[in-house]
Amino acid sequence: MNRHAMNRRDLLRLAVAAAPLSLNATRLWAAPTKESPRFLLVFLRGGYDAANLLVPHGSSFYYEARPNIAIARPGSAANAALPIDAQWGLAPALRDTVYPLFQRGQAAFVPFAGTDDTSRSHFETQDRIELGQGAQGSRDFGSGFLNRLAMVTGGAGTARLSSLSFTDQLPLVFRGSEPVANQSLRDVGKAGVSEKQAKLIAGMYANTPLAGAVVDGFEVRSEISREMAGEMEAANRNAINTKGFAAEARRIARLMKDRVHLGFVDVGGWDTHVGEGGATGTLANRLDELGQGLAAFAEEMGPVWDNTVVVVLSEFGRTFRENGNRGTDHGHGSVHWVLGGAVHGGRLAGEQQTISAGSLFQNRDYPVLNEYRAVMGGLFARMYGLNAQQVSQVFPGAVGKDLQLV
Repeated sequence: MNRHAMNRRDLLRLAVAAAPLSLNATRLWAAPTKESPRFLLVFLRGGYDAANLLVPHGSSFYYEARPNIAIARPGSAANAALPIDAQWGLAPALRDTVYPLFQRGQAAFVPFAGTDDTSRSHFETQDRIELGQGAQGSRDFGSGFLNRLAMVTGGAGTARLSSLSFTDQLPLVFRGSEPVANQSLRDVGKAGVSEKQAKLIAGMYANTPLAGAVVDGFEVRSEISREMAGEMEAANRNAINTKGFAAEARRIARLMKDRVHLGFVDVGGWDTHVGEGGATGTLANRLDELGQGLAAFAEEMGPVWDNTVVVVLSEFGRTFRENGNRGTDHGHGSVHWVLGGAVHGGRLAGEQQTISAGSLFQNRDYPVLNEYRAVMGGLFARMYGLNAQQVSQVFPGAVGKDLQLV
């Protein structure tokens, strides 16, 4: 077989089945040790609602802005926010998964995080994050920041980071001169109520006082879903959903602890314009499944978890105020998650501010106080010992912001 004609799936099959594989004299699969750093980027496509993940329960404005979807203050209800401090709490959907990691000091959150991009476009902002090239000047769509990280962490005559994307196709973040394989996780569960199920439920309520309300409710849901389906599907960019991630997290971990230093996976389904819910409901279900996957990943990594960092981020946050459909719309600032055995967690990191109507960006969104390239640059500097010049190679024009996350 001509090696230039070899597609990435063929490459992966060879890499997983046999030996360390060489491409252009560069070892793709270096032999990792338990002490070698592992890094996994989890990209939540669709713009998740950070204000119902990291709950600003100390702000009365939060409850004014979200009369239907706010999560109760810690201790005040069965599904109340999990206590962090006097201002913040964590979504109760993560009670048994991510919250224990936080309590053990193995998870931190960076609020008011994101990009300088204000387009509020899924595609524009996702691309900018994956490329990591900044907002100024033209973009090179053939060079993603994880590929550049793999490049700078290797030197002449040494093995660079072995990299694998757990996606159907190679994403922008891994495009570049370094050889990177990809493996599909196309085992996607489908959430929600199907049309057949809706008819069965409506039939159960026939000839009862609730019959009209049930039928009308399903009709409204179907109408809104049809209107939003195109955008939401496109925003996902063929990413697996949270059920798919929860089911596959252990397989990802097994590959990362044995063969892979640098990984990427995207998880779709976060574009919650309609019926988002609060402590329970659509968003809570997705956070629960995501949390299950992250906890399973941590457990499966075993001792290697001590040298592993997982970053969870999304293209943007969502509007602080709920909309007329009890959902939230495209926003700006978000919250990044940082998890791992060596993470200096159990805290919020980065610049913060109080939450009020006057502190919102453009009177609608969280502001970005912790630019993601600076945050990631500072994290990579600590993980891999990168100097300022190397950080600027990964994120051109950026200066690393050391939040002492590891």
